Amino acid sequence: MAVFQVEFGALWHDMFRLALPVAEKMLRPVIVYFFLVVLLRVFGKRELAQLNPFDLVVLLSLSNTVQNAIIGEDNSVTGGMIGAATLLTLNYLVVRFLFKHRRLDQVLEGTPTVLIENGKANRKGLAKELLTQSELMTVMHRQGFASLEEVELCILEPGGTFFVKGKEPGMPVRQHLELLARIDQLSKQVERLSPPCS
Repeated sequence: MAVFQVEFGALWHDMFRLALPVAEKMLRPVIVYFFLVVLLRVFGKRELAQLNPFDLVVLLSLSNTVQNAIIGEDNSVTGGMIGAATLLTLNYLVVRFLFKHRRLDQVLEGTPTVLIENGKANRKGLAKELLTQSELMTVMHRQGFASLEEVELCILEPGGTFFVKGKEPGMPVRQHLELLARIDQLSKQVERLSPPCS
């Protein structure tokens, strides 16, 4: 029983004992956070959109690459909790600050990029975001469009999302409109069949 208590006590101590000072545990995530924000801003919205397997591999590898920079030589639970709390707090403060300062937010996030206008690919926009026409078509297919000609406007937003507006209503909208027209026809037929109220 005494051996179990000693082993449990050592395990408990090792799990929560910090190998680095608390200030360093908090400073490391702050430095890595700002480094990644700048890096993603420089390399564009493509990485955020995750258009192909290469972009996904880069994002996954990036998180693994900076892991040691964030935690240092400390694998304790306490160190992990301090690092996570620092990252979440920092992100909350940055988002709150940028919410109050919209101009700075636009400078940091960048501007939207027009990729399609009136059914034609914007070559300058594609080149700016390093997108190929086939990658753009993949995005359009996911949105329910068979060709670029069906798209009035496609914009890659700073956060990596695509805004797509079709020339005609998309399939769900058309189905909804057809359903409403059928309901209207049925209502008229029911009115004709029902006897007039006296």
